[in-house]
Amino acid sequence: QVQLVESGGGLVQPGGSLRLSCVASISIFSIYDVAWYRQAPGNQRELVARIISGSVTSYIDSVKGRFTISRDNAKKTVYLQMNSLKPEDTAVYYCNLQRTIRSYWGQGTQVTVSS
Repeated sequence: QVQLVESGGGLVQPGGSLRLSCVASISIFSIYDVAWYRQAPGNQRELVARIISGSVTSYIDSVKGRFTISRDNAKKTVYLQMNSLKPEDTAVYYCNLQRTIRSYWGQGTQVTVSS
């Protein structure tokens, strides 16, 4: 059974930083595209950042220049470095692995940006 375990969320002041991690218990991690999504109360889940084809990264406009997604295939881990956090970044953040029809999700980690 595939499991994704996120960590690193918490409460941070505006302008602060957090680094999210997602560790995957999966036999072959490197073949999967990886992504971070988020969902704020009352909103739909949205794609924040992803890595496809091993190394091609993309971001939603609102986090460009502030967030960085990366992966460590040896550790089967995906990271999301979040800098210059804003209150509007407050949400539950979810890790996702996908390859063709296979899609796996973590349980989510809460990020709250507030003074």
